[in-house]
Amino acid sequence: MNIGRALTLCRNQKGMTKTKLAEAADVSISYLTLLEQGKRDPNLSTINQICKAMDIPTSIFMFLASDACDREGISNELAEKLSHTALSLMEQKVEST
Repeated sequence: MNIGRALTLCRNQKGMTKTKLAEAADVSISYLTLLEQGKRDPNLSTINQICKAMDIPTSIFMFLASDACDREGISNELAEKLSHTALSLMEQKVEST
């Protein structure tokens, strides 16, 4: 799992600053920075808070955070397509709001 990679990817896709996301998720900016750098491992409750603040399903976030070894049975090509589709849907939701 690479929570930091997924967090940075989703936050940027949503056009949110660290400050805005930290406030919305009720976490400190420094903690959010440490998460993005992979220096902290959040618990599920914190992941849920962050996902809610970004208005994305936790399951999508966790899929985006998964590594190839976490996706046993799913080809890399399919995982890439699913990731691209999820990010496109997030982008469309941002544009429509």
